[in-house]
Amino acid sequence: MPIILSGQKFDQDLNNHGSLAVLAPLEGGFETRLLRRMRSKGYQTLIISARGLGDPEVFLFKLHGIRPPHLGHQDIGRNGALGEVQQVIPQAAEIFNDKNQKKLIWILEGQVLSQSELERLLEISKSEESLYIAIEMGGSRKLTWKPLKTHINNDL
Repeated sequence: MPIILSGQKFDQDLNNHGSLAVLAPLEGGFETRLLRRMRSKGYQTLIISARGLGDPEVFLFKLHGIRPPHLGHQDIGRNGALGEVQQVIPQAAEIFNDKNQKKLIWILEGQVLSQSELERLLEISKSEESLYIAIEMGGSRKLTWKPLKTHINNDL
């Protein structure tokens, strides 16, 4: 990697493909450098982990309910052993304030996502013209990326 990563090629590939599968060195730091470069190019950015993502569209864009974990001995009179459903604000809601600005969601640990979740994220990036998605799909000796569609087709 060069000392100064401009992000120009990454930005071009992101604009051409909409979503990218990224392989980055495991010591980290590359995602924050690229996100900083993308913010300087006018993107609003969000970095999240794929672990616990569930349904990507609902988790990122819709108001949804979650139940707290069961912690053992609790009163079963009112809510049973399940607990109350708590409404959670969509994770990507904060970056959708400005409709004209480009948005980039960087998803860490993307290798835990299923094939259908990756395909859904690909469809989301195609349907929203100002939304771009970068998913870290594992480690590599150097920072590389390819279109998410190519990555999905290679895994089949």
